[in-house]
Amino acid sequence: MIRRTLTGGLLATVAMLALVPTAADAAPAASAARPAAAVAEQQLLPSLPPAPAWHVRHSHHVNHRATHYRSSHPLGRVTTHRSPLNVRSGPGTGYRVIGVRHSGRLVALKCRTYGSWVRGTHQWYRLAHVRGYVSARYLRVRGAVPWC
Repeated sequence: MIRRTLTGGLLATVAMLALVPTAADAAPAASAARPAAAVAEQQLLPSLPPAPAWHVRHSHHVNHRATHYRSSHPLGRVTTHRSPLNVRSGPGTGYRVIGVRHSGRLVALKCRTYGSWVRGTHQWYRLAHVRGYVSARYLRVRGAVPWC
């Protein structure tokens, strides 16, 4: 953001210096009946360049499945039926439970790794926004999840 601000300020300064009349150009304007400020304003304002395309702000991204945050991480839906999914401090059932995620909830995933066996799989996912792991057995994932 600092680089964008500095670049924008530098571009504005260069544009202003290119548009300011030199001493030779200012002599006829000084002899006119109008004040010098009005002449300078008339010369500068109509010829300003358009704003650069990177400076235009776009509307907020709306993800209808998860509108509470914008995520570039792959998403997984919790598929437990009756009980909540345990979030553990490490990739295995021997690690302590640090939280839960309820059935049907979307969770952002950072990466996958191997851990203890849970009903036919030993893959675990690390959560993106909370430091914790969940078993891959209880998540339905869209897209590829990179390895840790």
